[in-house]
Amino acid sequence: MWAKNSVFYQIYPLGFCGAPKDNDGVLVPRIRKVMEWIPHLKRLNADAVYFSPVFESDRHGYDTRDYKKIDCRLGDNEDFAEVCRALKENGIRVVLDGVFNHVGRGFWAFQDVLLHREQSEYRDWFHINFNGNSCYNDGMWYEGWEGHFELVKLNLENPKVSEYLFSCIKGWMDEFQIDGLRIDVAYCLNESFLRKLRQFCDSVKQDFFLVGEVLFGDYKRIVNSEMLHSCTNYECYKSLYSAFNDMNLFEISHSLNRQFGKEEYAIYKNEHLLSFADNHDVTRVASILKDQNHLPLLYGILFTMPGIPCIYYGSEWGISGVKEKNSDDALRPEVYLPEWNDLTTLIATLADLRKRYKALLYGDYKSIVLTNRQLVFQREFEEERIWVAVNADNREYHAQFNGIETSNATNLLTGESVSLHDGSLLSPYSLFIWKID
Repeated sequence: MWAKNSVFYQIYPLGFCGAPKDNDGVLVPRIRKVMEWIPHLKRLNADAVYFSPVFESDRHGYDTRDYKKIDCRLGDNEDFAEVCRALKENGIRVVLDGVFNHVGRGFWAFQDVLLHREQSEYRDWFHINFNGNSCYNDGMWYEGWEGHFELVKLNLENPKVSEYLFSCIKGWMDEFQIDGLRIDVAYCLNESFLRKLRQFCDSVKQDFFLVGEVLFGDYKRIVNSEMLHSCTNYECYKSLYSAFNDMNLFEISHSLNRQFGKEEYAIYKNEHLLSFADNHDVTRVASILKDQNHLPLLYGILFTMPGIPCIYYGSEWGISGVKEKNSDDALRPEVYLPEWNDLTTLIATLADLRKRYKALLYGDYKSIVLTNRQLVFQREFEEERIWVAVNADNREYHAQFNGIETSNATNLLTGESVSLHDGSLLSPYSLFIWKID
């Protein structure tokens, strides 16, 4: 599967392109802006763009009106098709947001139910009680997503609903040549639907990638040979920033060892989960870290630990943004031109190293040195060994490798040859990536 070897780049188009917050019905081809960013994506060594919702919606994209039409605030279908063609011509794959759990109140089938009630042929597309009422005073009750009644839950057990959704996916494959889907709130979807989704996608395009949004629980419930290929690794997302903020690198090492360690009990061994430092739903990592000196170290771990790294637009140069109680606007800003700084250069280098060394793609995890403020871990695959060393402290630290077979190594970040026989002096706030000779 191509995604295992890829670096993802997430764009939330409505924010990225500066679209109005509410759908104003005015057609403006804002999505073409993405084409101007292709040189930046290539320089960053990104292999795939994951677009948050692009289809016609009431407001924020997850309240879909029409799965077959690009949101007019972004342009029309031909505008987006041209963006996808340009990305593909530059070797960048395209993954869309599959929002299948719910739709917006403006969704055409739900509008038909509001108009024709019991007589609507779409009444069984939703979970409706015509003897109740809604907070919108519709004269009927319906199930919303987790109490959000602007999001109308679809009845995915209805074959007509799944057939309709699959026909839309086939249309996206044909019209936009997409390579995969990120399944929104995958943890809410019934397993029968996920099995049918996998079977359908495999039947149309064998290497079509399915990654689900999962916040908690056992990822293998839906990440397996019958359902999704991957899911969001929220456990390691939290462990990453918390380990630095609490100066307790045991936390991220514990998560990585639990998930991917050499021992047989590692629960996600050989799985490739989607790794991230932030996304459109959470506070930007530059805002959540207490010490900005830790930012490059965090990305160093993100790109060298097991998983598929995903960068959220703007975070590659350290953009800030804090999630508020009733608004995600600060997380989804309009950006004009891409910026480039030392952090961006590091991330591009890390992305390149990940492609060139199989140990970083397929190796398991083993901690070599572990203290509250220092971590050295190993990725090993076949005959290739790579050690990653992080010193989160503001003081230098001499890492000892007592009892561990060491030798000469190459610092992959600088190209310098080093000897690890007597350990290594880790400077304050430092990151090292050594290929063991």
